[in-house]
Amino acid sequence: MVTIRELTYDLLRRNGITTIFGNPGSNELPFLQDFPGDFRYILALHEGVAIGIADGYAQATGRTALVNLHSAAGTGNAMGGLANAWNSHSPLVVTAGQQTRAMIGIEPLLTNIDATMLPKPLVKWSYEPARAEDVPLAMSRALHMSRLPAPGPVYLSIPYDDWAKDADPESSRLLERKVNAAGALDANATANLAARLDRSANPVLILGPDVDAARANEHAVKLAERLKAPVWVAPSAPRCPFPTTHPNFRGLLPASMAGISKLLDGHDLVLVAGAPVFRYHEYEPGPLLPPGAELIQITFDPDEAARAPMGDAMVGDVGLILAALADAVTESGRAAPAPRMAPKRIAPGKTPLTAERVLDLMDELAPRDAIYVNESTSTIEAMWERMRWEEPGSYYFGAAGGLGFAMPAAVGVQLAEPDRQVIAVIGDGSANYSITALWTAAQQKVPVVFVIMRNGTYGALRWFAGVLHADGVPALDVPDIDFVDIARGYGLEAERATTDEAFAAAFAEALKTGRPCLIEVATAWRKA
Repeated sequence: MVTIRELTYDLLRRNGITTIFGNPGSNELPFLQDFPGDFRYILALHEGVAIGIADGYAQATGRTALVNLHSAAGTGNAMGGLANAWNSHSPLVVTAGQQTRAMIGIEPLLTNIDATMLPKPLVKWSYEPARAEDVPLAMSRALHMSRLPAPGPVYLSIPYDDWAKDADPESSRLLERKVNAAGALDANATANLAARLDRSANPVLILGPDVDAARANEHAVKLAERLKAPVWVAPSAPRCPFPTTHPNFRGLLPASMAGISKLLDGHDLVLVAGAPVFRYHEYEPGPLLPPGAELIQITFDPDEAARAPMGDAMVGDVGLILAALADAVTESGRAAPAPRMAPKRIAPGKTPLTAERVLDLMDELAPRDAIYVNESTSTIEAMWERMRWEEPGSYYFGAAGGLGFAMPAAVGVQLAEPDRQVIAVIGDGSANYSITALWTAAQQKVPVVFVIMRNGTYGALRWFAGVLHADGVPALDVPDIDFVDIARGYGLEAERATTDEAFAAAFAEALKTGRPCLIEVATAWRKA
C-alpha cells in the first residue's frame, strides 16, 4: 500500500513542486522523514522569513510555492508574511503540523487550537482534514485553489500521525487532475470596451501589479501607444507593470483621494487594470474622480471588483483582456503624451550620500535587467522616479505595508530568477525584521546583493509623523547597528561605504562575485 505521505509527495511532483520552504518543528518531522532526493528544503531561521522567501519565489515564477510551518506558534510568526502574500495575490500552500489525533481533544502542548481560524482572514481557504484519508484530497484542493483567480495563500493543518497511514486507493485519481481557469472577454464585450476607449477624448491608464504578474506588460504598452494615453502606476503598487523609461509613463500615483483626483483632472475615461480601485493610505479627502470622468476596472479578483466605490468592473484574466483590447482599439489621432522630465542626477562628492545618489549609482552600474526588491520605505518615490525598469518582473515591494518582506523575498526571487541579478534595497529599520534571511542566502549560495541604506531612523515614519502633525513621538531612531559585522556573522561578504567612490567600487565588486554580499551605505536623512 502507498502511504498518505508517499502519495502527497507524488502529488506535489505532478504539480511541479519539488522545493519546500520552511522552519519545521516536531509536528512536521513525520512528513519530512526520508526526505525525497528529488526535493530540496530551503531552511529559514524564522517562519516569517520562510514565508517571505516562498512569497518572492511564487511571485517571480507565477507558480504555487509550498511552505512548511510549525503548528500555531510557527503560523503566528508567519502572519505578517501571510498579509503580504494575501495582498500580493501570491499562490502559496502553507502547511502546519497538528498534534497527533489521539491527543487533540485534551489539547496537549503544540496543539493547533481552532487551526482553521488562526490564519483568517489572510488566506483563501483554511482546512484541517476530518480524517487521515482526506489529506491527499485536501492537498490537491489547496494546490488548485492557491492558483485559481484570484490567486493567494491557503492553509492546511495536518495531524502528524496521518502521514504514515495508508492512502485510499481511489486517491490516486488526484494525480492526473488538471484545473484551469478561462477568463477572456467574449468578442462583443471586448468590442464594447474598445468602443468606449475609442470615444474617449482623453483617456488615461492606471496599471497595477497584476499586469506584471500576468506578464502582460507588452500588451499594456501596445494599448497605451495605440490610445496615445499617459500611464500611471496604481498607488502603493508592489510591482512595476510598465517600463519606467517609456515616454507615456508618468509615475506612481499618490495613495490619497484628493491626490489621485488632482492628477487625473482633465481625463474623461480612467482605465484601471490589475489593481484595486484604489489602495489609499494617507487620508486626504476629496472627490474620488475628477468632474466628468468615468472609470472602468479590469481585474481577476471578484472582491476587488465588488468593493470598488465607483466605476464599472470586468472580472477576468488581466493578460488576455489587455491583449485583446490592445488589438481591438483604434489607433488614435491624438498627439502622443510628451515624455516626463527625467530627474536631475545628483552630483557626486557629498557625504553622507543622499539616497537619490545611491539609487543613481545602482542604476548606472547594475545590469539593465536587474531585479530590485525594495524595503527602503522612505525612498519609494525616488525609486519610481529614478530607476530604469524595463523588463517584466523588475520590481517587488511588500504589498501589506508591514516590514520584513524584502530581505527574504529577494532570496526567493533570486532562486526563481538565477539568470538575473537581484538587488535588495533595504532601510536600516526594515532590515532588522528579517535579518536572518542573510543566513539562508549564505547557506544556499543565493547571490543577492543587499544594500542597506543606513540613516539611523525610521524615515517613512518621520515623514508620516509630519503629515499627521504628530510631534514628540518616541522610538523613531535606530542608531548603533553594525550590519557589516552582522552579515559577516551570517557568512556573507560585507563592506561599508561612506563615499561615492567607495560605494561604486563595493557595488561593482558585489555584482561580479556571484555570491551573496551586503553593502552598508551611510545616507543622509532628508525630510520630504
